[in-house]
Amino acid sequence: MQIINTDEKIRDIKKIGLVLRPDTYNLHPYYDIIKHKCDLHGVKLLVSKESAKLLGVDGIDFDEMCEQSDLIICVGGDGTLISLSRRSYRYDKPILAINAGKLGFLTDINFEETDSFMDKLFTGEYRIDKRMVLNAIFISKGEKKSAVAFNDAVFSREMIGGMIKLKAYINGDHFNTYFGDGLIVSTPTGSTAYNLSSGGPVVYPLTEALILTPLCSHSLTQRPLILPVDFEVELKSEDNVLISLDGQENYNMRDFDSVKLKIASKGVKLIHRVERNYFTVLREKLNWGSE
Repeated sequence: MQIINTDEKIRDIKKIGLVLRPDTYNLHPYYDIIKHKCDLHGVKLLVSKESAKLLGVDGIDFDEMCEQSDLIICVGGDGTLISLSRRSYRYDKPILAINAGKLGFLTDINFEETDSFMDKLFTGEYRIDKRMVLNAIFISKGEKKSAVAFNDAVFSREMIGGMIKLKAYINGDHFNTYFGDGLIVSTPTGSTAYNLSSGGPVVYPLTEALILTPLCSHSLTQRPLILPVDFEVELKSEDNVLISLDGQENYNMRDFDSVKLKIASKGVKLIHRVERNYFTVLREKLNWGSE
């Protein structure tokens, strides 16, 4: 699939959805700017019910907001963006993330830039990146359940003591058995999340790839593996393995015969500044190149 298309624009913006970081009551200044700009351009602002309660304004059901909106703005940190990406995935709406968190690895518009960038949004001065998403397929007695992950799917042990064994298959063929604390299956975007802290590679977010990183492997020969985008990984285990999608949706592997993971057929559309440079972000957030 095509991951980036800088020529893509949102035509005739009439309605914009708004989601705020949950349980955060000091985001009213962001709302004031966004609401003012929407009113100025004759655009209706739809606020999700959960966020509306924080602001003290009228709200709308989340799914209805996604259906009606031409794009969705989220105000919060990277976690807010990841959650919104998963919840709104089936609606395929572009997302503009405004940073009100600490790290801001994915949310590159700061409070001071909100006013000016909202003007650029209505004049088409932005780009849309399509970030890959993991499709996790949980299989139990022939039945299948599907879920998506923006960053990663983590397979880990439940207890501090002991290890787990994961049998791994690529396109149906057994290729490895991971014995240790677990395994991370990551998208390129998620390479700078748990994958990075576990010794996995930093992968340019628009690379077409799937990343497998062992967690504290019992064997020193086990190393991170980068697979082509069209490969499918299947994992099986008889141990008590916890599965976490983006650290926000959890399962137990004992409830399933196996779990298949592959890159989904469509990605998540993220709105960015035209001048945003990923390597500048890496340098700033990871403190690279400092003397």
